[in-house]
Amino acid sequence: MDKKNALRAGALASGTTLMMLLMSSPVFALQRDDGDDPGQGLSVIETLGLYVAAPIVLFLVIAGLVMIGDKSRKQQKQG
Repeated sequence: MDKKNALRAGALASGTTLMMLLMSSPVFALQRDDGDDPGQGLSVIETLGLYVAAPIVLFLVIAGLVMIGDKSRKQQKQG
């Protein structure tokens, strides 16, 4: 990739990021919508379980299933 294309890609990425940050300003969170009825917030343990532990467990399960499928396919080719 030459300098011109790299500069163009960097400008596009930074411009897109800047626009996303401006559009998702915390100011918009202060305006309540009609019918908005938020529930109680999550505790720290619930948040970590939902956004950290669950994806890791899901990844490990999927990786394990892929590895099991791959091993059974290798055994069929050898036999």
